[in-house]
Amino acid sequence: MELFDQIDLSRVPEHVAIIMDGNGRWAKSQGRERIFGHFNGVEAVRASLKAATRSGVRYLTLYAFSTENWNRPKEEVDALMNLLVQTIVGEVDDLDRNEVRLHAIGDLENLPDACRSELFGAMERTRDNERVNLILALNYSARWEMTHAVKEIVASGIPASRITGQVISDHLSTRSFPDPELLIRTSGEMRISNFLLWQIAYAELYFTDILWPDFNEQEFFKALIDFQGRERRFGKTSEQITPRTGLNVIRRRKTGT
Repeated sequence: MELFDQIDLSRVPEHVAIIMDGNGRWAKSQGRERIFGHFNGVEAVRASLKAATRSGVRYLTLYAFSTENWNRPKEEVDALMNLLVQTIVGEVDDLDRNEVRLHAIGDLENLPDACRSELFGAMERTRDNERVNLILALNYSARWEMTHAVKEIVASGIPASRITGQVISDHLSTRSFPDPELLIRTSGEMRISNFLLWQIAYAELYFTDILWPDFNEQEFFKALIDFQGRERRFGKTSEQITPRTGLNVIRRRKTGT
């Protein structure tokens, strides 16, 4: 049986986020420079987007470049930025044709001009697409995001007594998207690396030893199957959660369902 056939399409996570890790190690294993791994990682992005679309995932967020990545060797950073521009230019037609809407989160104003121009152009080109949302986290870190949100809240004059979790969420760069239900990290590393720290409070975490350039549709399906085998309680007990829908039993009784 194909892995895809083992997925219950009625219980697919609406939002999947991925920390794409292992490009450098993959390139080293091939006896090549690190950028060779990043170049080949583009195919894994295509495969993940295809698998997400086929499965019915509505939001796919990819950690493409963190604020800490500026500390890498200049040659690698420059090559990454050039690759990003080339990839956006090369993929925008397919994104538009497949009804994919492109978004970006992070400190976008401090990206190189060429990168920002192509990125904003692609976002505008795909803004009316509704099949799936591809969100690139660029020059992003969760601590930067939360610091930026606090500054916005203070500047808006909202008193401390009115600051709630929802107010904070409304000032994050992800305010237009639902929180991820599943976070995938490749390459065997088991850490979050400053990614969506607020938003993944109740996400299921899935770690795989697969290096990012080797991540494909089947690996994505494996993560979905693993996700569907878990019980998501959100602080409740197993007795309060129905096995199939995850809805609160008390709430179901009140609605008469």
